[in-house]
Amino acid sequence: MQRDDLVDLSTFVTVAEERSFTRAAAKLGTSQSALSHAMRRLEARLGVRLLTRTTRSVAPTEAGEQLLETLRPAFGSIDARLASLGELRTKPAGTIRITTSEHAARTVLWPALATMLVDYPDIQVELSVNSGLTDIVTDRFDAGVRLGEALAKGMIALRIGPDLRMAVIGSPAYLADHPAPRTPQDLASHRCINLRMPTSKGLYAWEFERKGRELRVRVDGQLNFNNTAMIIAAAEAGFGLGFVMADQIVDQLQSGRRVRVLEGWCPPFSGYHLYYPSRRQPSAAFGVLLEALRYKAR
Repeated sequence: MQRDDLVDLSTFVTVAEERSFTRAAAKLGTSQSALSHAMRRLEARLGVRLLTRTTRSVAPTEAGEQLLETLRPAFGSIDARLASLGELRTKPAGTIRITTSEHAARTVLWPALATMLVDYPDIQVELSVNSGLTDIVTDRFDAGVRLGEALAKGMIALRIGPDLRMAVIGSPAYLADHPAPRTPQDLASHRCINLRMPTSKGLYAWEFERKGRELRVRVDGQLNFNNTAMIIAAAEAGFGLGFVMADQIVDQLQSGRRVRVLEGWCPPFSGYHLYYPSRRQPSAAFGVLLEALRYKAR
């Protein structure tokens, strides 16, 4: 393989993943015309069309998709090998990219990273806060953080946090005017504050469990939000009941600004895990991260 072949193949992966010459050019720091020329040159050498071009987008052809499936793991392996060179340094070094939810970033990741990074100044960490499920291989993340029950298949998982619980909350004023629900079915007679899911765009069905009996309840109300901070604020303002992580409202419960109901229907569930591809060869920097995040039950 000639050096130009490797450059053009790497360029093809970027264009195919970005599905845009404009975004790919910005990412690679080159011009759109240079990328277009490189793709035509690669297609001519291979004798097959790799990209379908329109005025608004670029998409891989069937041949392009097959080539992309071959190149992604190959370039991923090269990246891992290059990262492993950092092990020859006196201290671990390199960049680690992690996709995570806002709650996990704030409660689990950042407390550990704030301590770890002081001791390892040559390690750089990029956190991408995104509540949707991300394909870490396609998007070239080193790892992802999600709840144990939502882990992707074919991944190594490391527990990094304690069990969690959900909580149904409302303001004292709201519950003074509305009898507290005794079962999840009673929520049908309450104003509830919905969460819009980032991936499916649908409304989250509240999940309950008691004595092995599981219930998913769809609720109605005046307000829908796509983040829990607004749900907590709206519940405190008396606009209805909200469904949030219990650790987010500990202070408010203690101060009496919010009241918790249906606690017996919200048992603990598996907390956050760090997951990464099983074929990945961890670098020294990634090994330091794993040890810093490893959950040690108290």
